[in-house]
Amino acid sequence: MIRAWLRRVACGGLMIMTTSPVPTDTQMPSGYEVRRTDATHAALLDGDPTAWRDAAVITWGPEPYTTRLRALWSVEALWLRFDAVDAAPWSTMTERDDPIWNEEVVEIFLDLDGSGTNYAELEISPANVVCDVRMVQGLPDKQMDLSWNLEGVETRVDHGDVDGGRGWTARARVPWAGFASLPSAAGVALPPRSGNTWRFNAFRIKRPYGPAEPDRDVIFAAWSDPGAAGFHVPAAFRPFRLVEP
Repeated sequence: MIRAWLRRVACGGLMIMTTSPVPTDTQMPSGYEVRRTDATHAALLDGDPTAWRDAAVITWGPEPYTTRLRALWSVEALWLRFDAVDAAPWSTMTERDDPIWNEEVVEIFLDLDGSGTNYAELEISPANVVCDVRMVQGLPDKQMDLSWNLEGVETRVDHGDVDGGRGWTARARVPWAGFASLPSAAGVALPPRSGNTWRFNAFRIKRPYGPAEPDRDVIFAAWSDPGAAGFHVPAAFRPFRLVEP
């Protein structure tokens, strides 16, 4: 089951988040299988369709702003691809670790040991600006470490045709060694092996009225419904399983 997490409240036209219980496991997506790839670094980062052909796809969010995520893994790295349908994406921030969540982004949370603490957050903007965060813990007492970097991460963003219309595509190469500085990495294998399971969730923030009115009718869309006033709800994270093709 794919869910888009959206709560619309009449408050000056702003779409805001409201608190509700986290859905039960039977209401949530069962997880995602990350298939192994032998495609080359260049083919994956450049977006060669053949390189991404075997990746499983998950889709969420409201039309006309649907988002698709694909992921693959190799001995050297985790590979991520977001396809965001959007006729008019925008961004103004330009520096790494700028608060790009206040503009438009795609995001993924990766919880290596399933503890719900010290998980990695990676955000990418339509301008290929990256914000990487160590989330010490989620809600209700959210704590974050912006000084942490996912060392070695490479990203690329292209604008043009995507599945379902015009939009933008963000691709990332995340080397396994980049996760090693997380406290949650102490008890997991890096590089991981087939059969290893992390936990994750994926998100998109769309602000349809651009930089002039960034808080008007904001769309906060989550793949696995957090059911609460924010994305950082580890109870909503789902299995992220590494498998052979």
